[in-house]
Amino acid sequence: MSEHLYTLFETAIGPCGIAWGPRGITGVQLPGSSAEKTRMRLLRRCPGAEEGAAPPDIARVIERIDALLRGERVDLSDVPVDLDRVPEFERRVYAVARAIPPGSTMTYGEIAKRLGDPLLARDVGQVMGHNPFPIVVPCHRVLAAGGKPGGFSAPGGVDTKLRMLRIEGAAAAAQASLFDP
Repeated sequence: MSEHLYTLFETAIGPCGIAWGPRGITGVQLPGSSAEKTRMRLLRRCPGAEEGAAPPDIARVIERIDALLRGERVDLSDVPVDLDRVPEFERRVYAVARAIPPGSTMTYGEIAKRLGDPLLARDVGQVMGHNPFPIVVPCHRVLAAGGKPGGFSAPGGVDTKLRMLRIEGAAAAAQASLFDP
């Protein structure tokens, strides 16, 4: 049996996935158009992970993610993530992003300034676009200059980002989406 496992779970926005290992969460997958697509995307991010039942600590994380996606104010900044294969710059970006509370946002430029170099805004955007831990590292709370949504690499793209921000009651959610249910 692999030391890295995953499971899928239902949320208010669809089936999500989470993978974990001995040092914490190794990946989170926001919903695709089906549970099978969610599974396939998660396994691309976490190759070799085997499906398994969530142990109690992971089950609590799943409950908290589900609560957040139902609109509850849940802080996931204490959830352990496995950063063993994450470069130092990305770790620093994720640390700043994890400090953004639900319902709040920051821009790529603001994160770059917190890291000590405002010229790193595009680099911050690249890191957010490759975030293996979406929602636990809340990349949906990171916006482009002027509060514009910027990109979002999860299924559904920017529409998913805006939907998540609306669920949290963030100011950027005021931007209308043609595809929001």
